[in-house]
Amino acid sequence: MIEISHVSKSYDDNSIIEDLSLEIPKGGMVSIIGPNGAGKSTLLTMISRLLPITKGTITVDGIDVTKAKGSDFAKRLSILRQENTLTARITVEDLVSFGRYPYSHGVLTKEDKTFVDNAISYLGLDPYRKRFLDELSGGQRQRAFVAMVISQNTDYILLDEPLNNLDMRHAVSMMKRLRNAADELGKTIIMVMHDLNFASCYSDLIIALKEGKLVYSGAPENIMKDEILSAIYDIDIKVKDIDGQKIAVYYR
Repeated sequence: MIEISHVSKSYDDNSIIEDLSLEIPKGGMVSIIGPNGAGKSTLLTMISRLLPITKGTITVDGIDVTKAKGSDFAKRLSILRQENTLTARITVEDLVSFGRYPYSHGVLTKEDKTFVDNAISYLGLDPYRKRFLDELSGGQRQRAFVAMVISQNTDYILLDEPLNNLDMRHAVSMMKRLRNAADELGKTIIMVMHDLNFASCYSDLIIALKEGKLVYSGAPENIMKDEILSAIYDIDIKVKDIDGQKIAVYYR
């Protein structure tokens, strides 16, 4: 379980997250939604301790993230940030191998190579494993970065907008693979999402932020309602039942 207790983040007098308290249960898929500037990515990076907390505490399985040993924490929680740029020219296989660094420290064992191979296959990247990243499409590169995080084999996987650069077919494929990782591999996957309908159809829990505050948290069927979504995004949103799923309509 991830416990967030009275957490705030500010830069000078600019408050990004304000007195946020929340519990995220272990297991399943969690989507963090909300308008731009709501603090979604900030919350994710504070959980992963890539960003210092101004006030409050965050614990992962009872361990304070500010006090956890780096090598141990990297085996418990992994993150893929929104900006993924590399200056070195490396192959897909090399990139995915980086996910094993907390275990291998750069010298891959047979077990490490198995995790790398499995992650590459899991994301459908076998045809591209020897290709350089700059030879791939944006969507293929995004899948390679997700494979790197999967190969790290942590209980908690944090993904900041994992559907970036993916077309509809590959976005659906990505969500199915992440759902399988949660169900079959026992992972807790926490994602910042802009697509409300993917959040609705694949998540166990939806967390909604607005202006740095927690405004709603609950199962998709409790969040996917006209009045709730309209209040979060300040536009008219209608929720329709389609094939047993709650689908948001907001094109006008």
